[in-house]
Amino acid sequence: MDRELNQINVIPLVDVMLVLLVIVLTTATFITAGQIPVNLAKAAAASDRQDAPLIITVTAEGELFVNDRAVTDQQLDATLLTYPREPVVLIRADKVTRLERFVTVVDRVRGLGFRQVSLEVIRL
Repeated sequence: MDRELNQINVIPLVDVMLVLLVIVLTTATFITAGQIPVNLAKAAAASDRQDAPLIITVTAEGELFVNDRAVTDQQLDATLLTYPREPVVLIRADKVTRLERFVTVVDRVRGLGFRQVSLEVIRL
């Protein structure tokens, strides 16, 4: 029973490190993917803007988000009026969104005085 401990047991250390690695990798994929699932359309010519635009997201179900905050159709105009008119408005519409829904959102945004309205796509 008087056995001397002259070695370090690394198995628990490896177990803890693997769990931490899984946690970091899982959270990293959620951060890069974004919070609102939108399947963007693809285009050959897409711009690489560096300034921070106002982002309006239209999901496949037609739900609206302004800068990742859910808004209803009735709240859209009031929410957009709180932002300055200078920044670019970037609309992220799911590729299966009805064209009529997309055009309605763009028309409402432009009607509020925003002149630079763009559509976000994935470059081919």
